[in-house]
Amino acid sequence: MILRHTFAPPNNTRLANLCGPTDAHLRSIEAALDVSVAHRHEQFKIDGHKAKAHKALEVLQALYEIAAQPIAPDTVQLTLAGDVTFTEGEGGMPTLQTRRADLKPRTPTQGRYLDNIASHDITFAIGPAGTGKTYLAVACAVDALERNAVQRIVLTRPAVEAGEKLGYLPGDLSQKVDPYLRPLYDALYELMGADKVLKAFERNALEVAPLAFMRGRTLNHAFIILDEAQNTTPEQMKMFLTRIGFGSKAVVTGDVSQIDLPKEQASGLVDAERVLKRVEGIAITRLTSADVVRHPLVARIVDAYDAAKPAV
Repeated sequence: MILRHTFAPPNNTRLANLCGPTDAHLRSIEAALDVSVAHRHEQFKIDGHKAKAHKALEVLQALYEIAAQPIAPDTVQLTLAGDVTFTEGEGGMPTLQTRRADLKPRTPTQGRYLDNIASHDITFAIGPAGTGKTYLAVACAVDALERNAVQRIVLTRPAVEAGEKLGYLPGDLSQKVDPYLRPLYDALYELMGADKVLKAFERNALEVAPLAFMRGRTLNHAFIILDEAQNTTPEQMKMFLTRIGFGSKAVVTGDVSQIDLPKEQASGLVDAERVLKRVEGIAITRLTSADVVRHPLVARIVDAYDAAKPAV
């Protein structure tokens, strides 16, 4: 099917930003949707399967609306991932107070995930890489801290690769655990800014620590995130969940397709989903490849692995 569209009145700046350097944005749309996009000035021709051609046109129109400024490649990828459909049909989501003014759920399931965090004291998010499990949880934590809804943020994850025994790594304690906690730091820096993060650490409003350090504590008035929870044992998961104190909120994230525990060891995340699915006050959000907001190849990789049968 061939679709033709003319952007009128013509605006050379918007058209240049829409196409990207050497038409890079058009090539991204072609690769993601398996269509052909040609243009001459403000006139565009899209050749491909009917549904995909219409999707390409929707993406072009959405990008043209924001093309007063240069468009970043990741914006093109997010739009291709479904941002257009969601923003048209799911308005009214609360704005999170973070450094990212454009932060919002990119899919309906991500929207439900944020709703669950807002309305439940404990929320589980289970899904593949790239679905925003951790990033959105950190954004909610930063928002809660900015609104003074909590007094501190506590981020934790199991250091499975080193068996929670980090002594063989060089450096002091902070340097030993940094490799395991780096993704959490990255999200904090992007959502708060480096200066705010450092100041939050100084006033003990922010803590990042291995899961083993949570034992024996009670965390009141805190927003607590357990990341990579598929690599906890059932005992560790129970220990973590019973740390929750008054005025606190907890989010547990993980990908059950990437369990690094020994084969004979049960995953605490898998066990918790089974044990806690009917407990009042706990929400479980299941994300899929449809919620991936990274490069379109990530979603296809997730689907390919899901479809592949385990080797015998």
